[in-house]
Amino acid sequence: MVSIYALKGKFQALLRPAVGALFRAGVTANTVTVAAAVVSLAVAAAVYAWAPAQPLWYLALPVWMLLRMALNAVDGMLAREFGQQSRLGAYLNELCDVLADAALYLSLLSLPGVDPTAVWVLTWLAAVCEYAGVLGLMVGASRRYDGPMGKSDRAFVIGLVGVLLAVGWIGAPVASGVAWVAAALCLLTAWRRVRNGLAEQA
Repeated sequence: MVSIYALKGKFQALLRPAVGALFRAGVTANTVTVAAAVVSLAVAAAVYAWAPAQPLWYLALPVWMLLRMALNAVDGMLAREFGQQSRLGAYLNELCDVLADAALYLSLLSLPGVDPTAVWVLTWLAAVCEYAGVLGLMVGASRRYDGPMGKSDRAFVIGLVGVLLAVGWIGAPVASGVAWVAAALCLLTAWRRVRNGLAEQA
């Protein structure tokens, strides 16, 4: 199954000049990783607090999701291409991503009428999905990024929900339904990552 993650190579090519400039300015991969997580928490708090009364705040989700995807690519390129890989960076990369994702998804809990169970289940299964990907390394396989609902795919879905909420084209029932579908696809993704990790090692 195709994932947006497959476009990562082309995305990185566009960012390479900016990454070089950041390196020359002394910016480190870990700084980018932590900064992206901190801003994610701030964006999530703003959406949670202000979007129910002023729906245009939901546009912060797609805008930040796109910028965060860029920053996620930037920190990886700084680490790999400029000799900044570290054990601490590996921990920060995975933990900050899960924390930021959870905060951004949970910002939808303040949407009047939304099904909180749907939002919580999506958040939990998204974390399980990423854990399944990391576990590939523990069995001698690669870090798995299989779809159909990897991190980039979830960012697209939540960003789209943000756009549609902002313009008033959908409400809480549709947002809840999307969360349930995305959660089910996270479960499928986790299963595929485990299966493909085992197959790779075999």
